[in-house]
Amino acid sequence: MILPALVYLAVFFVVPFFSLARTSLSTSGGSVYLPTLEFDWNFGNYLHAFSEYQDQILRTFGYALVATVLCALLAFPLAYVIAFKAGRYKNLILGLVILPFFVTFLIRTIAWKTILADDGWVVSTLGAIGLLPSEGRLLSTSWAVIGGLTYNWIIFMILPLYVSLEKIDPRLIEASKDLYSSNTRSFTKVILPLSMPGVLAGSMLVFIPAAGDFINADYLGSTQTTMIGNVIQKQFLVVKDYPAAAALSMVLMAIILVGVLLYTRALGTEDLV
Repeated sequence: MILPALVYLAVFFVVPFFSLARTSLSTSGGSVYLPTLEFDWNFGNYLHAFSEYQDQILRTFGYALVATVLCALLAFPLAYVIAFKAGRYKNLILGLVILPFFVTFLIRTIAWKTILADDGWVVSTLGAIGLLPSEGRLLSTSWAVIGGLTYNWIIFMILPLYVSLEKIDPRLIEASKDLYSSNTRSFTKVILPLSMPGVLAGSMLVFIPAAGDFINADYLGSTQTTMIGNVIQKQFLVVKDYPAAAALSMVLMAIILVGVLLYTRALGTEDLV
């Protein structure tokens, strides 16, 4: 019964992975219009990837990490309210949370480009209350890119957290109150530990796609906020330096894999939802 799944993985994951790895160790030739590849174990592509695009790599994981933390901070209160306080309105609130994500990813990002425009109401309001200087702007800044990442991927933090919180037996919280725990202590000693599977799942579901994202940096950022996904896209589609693009892709996957393994090892995956 597992054979169809193994065939699917072999065709759509293993074969493309080895093709990408082979390309990353090749040397490009020919012209831009008719490029050729020669496999010759060229590890120089990886040295070039690290030396030439070190800033973009660091910036990418910095943005992804900040967006993941912001998603957790924003999603936890909402998931908590839905799980414990919403009552009969639980399904309605869940529907309202999910509804915006029926709109395509690209349209939602372009909408934020309009919202954060220099002549938009957000910039004028922040300027009026003194949170932005007179000539300040939000668009084409790091915070615009991080905000776009946070908005576009927060749904993948809310849902795992909601599922994890909903599984908590309310009687455990009542028992902590019977033992004279304050609300803060009940949260830190009962709710937060029991919700960690949702935090772990949500963090990975947000961090991994955020690290590979290039749409938000392309539409909401500038040349100073370029992420590694933008570099890979340009190398593949514009420059057509396939070995460099493949090497960058392998580096991105390797760093994400190591980070996820360390993260899951630290938090544990036994109760992962």
